[in-house]
Amino acid sequence: MTTIGARASLASRMSRAAISRNVRVSIAALLVIGIAAGCSGDPLAEQWNSGADKGYIAGDGSLTEIPIESRKPAVEFSGEDEHGNTLTNADFAGNVTVVNFWYAGCAPCRVEAPDLQSLNEQFADQGVKFLGVNTRDQSAQAIQFAEEFGITYPSIMDTPNNRAVQRAFAGSIPLNAVPTTLVIDAEGRVSARILGQLADPKILATLITDTLAEQ
Repeated sequence: MTTIGARASLASRMSRAAISRNVRVSIAALLVIGIAAGCSGDPLAEQWNSGADKGYIAGDGSLTEIPIESRKPAVEFSGEDEHGNTLTNADFAGNVTVVNFWYAGCAPCRVEAPDLQSLNEQFADQGVKFLGVNTRDQSAQAIQFAEEFGITYPSIMDTPNNRAVQRAFAGSIPLNAVPTTLVIDAEGRVSARILGQLADPKILATLITDTLAEQ
């Protein structure tokens, strides 16, 4: 879990990156919340195990960073995207990967979609890939969503896949909300998690940059 030292380190790095004072204060608050959120149970997993299918649990934007020495083994996953193409963790090996869990009717998912696409474009030539994991929809809805918001990265349709991708990542870190955004290091391990809508795209940009710097 994120330690006090890690939180101070993150604030220092963001200062050097000339991120506004308000954003730095917001991140410090999110990190405090993230300790408790990162240690809680997994409500989505409880839904799956009970057979429920609400598909949406509100998140608060809290942030958890995982030090390299505390990361669990690489997550292995496989599924078909909205166009029927098979994607696996091997397709993202060696890259820092941003994985966003979403569905089309999720209001915060719609709000953050342009920011995710913008970051996808910003980091496209820096060894970073983006992947969506759709937790509820059919392919037609996912394609329509991508067209509406100009999303160019693929999304695995995880409901027909018996939520196998969600289960795989939940084995590494709880997915307590939809949306949830994970940063995966070049070795396939979860390095950071944001629960709920992105509070500011600069926060995710900093997490991506920090994970890239590990290489």
